[in-house]
Amino acid sequence: MTVLTEEDIIQLIEQDEWMMTILKAAKTLDLPDWWVCAGFVRAKIWDYLHGYKERTPLADIDVVYFDPADIEEQTEKRYEERLKKILPEIPWSVKNEARMHVLNQMPPYTSAVDAISKFSETATALGVKLTDDNQVILTAPCGIEDAAGLQVKPTRYFIENKNLSPIYEMRIAKKNWQSTWPKLRIHHL
Repeated sequence: MTVLTEEDIIQLIEQDEWMMTILKAAKTLDLPDWWVCAGFVRAKIWDYLHGYKERTPLADIDVVYFDPADIEEQTEKRYEERLKKILPEIPWSVKNEARMHVLNQMPPYTSAVDAISKFSETATALGVKLTDDNQVILTAPCGIEDAAGLQVKPTRYFIENKNLSPIYEMRIAKKNWQSTWPKLRIHHL
């Protein structure tokens, strides 16, 4: 099996014109502590490791940021509209992680990366963004080993909070990732 490093993942993204276009669009919002995350990164890794030449379609493109000064949902919707004007064919989803803990019934997050670390699966707890000079940087608060190893495992937060087990298991069932990426190994709580 191919062993991917963080540098390899960054290079895969930098070589993907579509992904770079999305990152450049998200960067135009100039959001505090922003990342394009979750399936955007995870699917790229899994497609590559499965040898797929065609991109697996994504239900949405998750852009997260952290701004405790403005936690209005309408603000997120305005950002989505701005992105739709740039790339109307993209199913944008913009969320301010400074308010998402309320919806997720969790303690407040301290940053967007803290929120990403509390996503359900380690393979989903990934984000990328562009620096001021348009270099791709990757955040992987739970590491890249599971995503790169085709493993679907709960994050430490979900392991430590057993009451979240049903949420993790429902996501696994609903996403049915193995139908798209058959080499995946699913770990249950």
